[in-house]
Amino acid sequence: MFEEMEAIISGRVQGVRYRDFVQTCAAETGVCGFAENREDGTVRVVAQGTPDALKGLIDCLHRGSVLSHVETVAVTWRAPSAQFGDFSVKY
Repeated sequence: MFEEMEAIISGRVQGVRYRDFVQTCAAETGVCGFAENREDGTVRVVAQGTPDALKGLIDCLHRGSVLSHVETVAVTWRAPSAQFGDFSVKY
């Protein structure tokens, strides 16, 4: 059964290849969705997959890329809104 989660990540997460890191984690965990920068300096991630796969992605979100410093990861679980075919980085 697929679920969907939205995460808002704060800290030093823009300009440090954090979204690319999340895309790699998404491929490793088998989830689909997207990551995008927000004007307030946070990163928004929307992802779909099995509960275990999404929990694996959330672990990656907390860990962050080498140059990033994650302060908070606020996760909201919800019913899937649309079906994603892959995981992309929005620019």
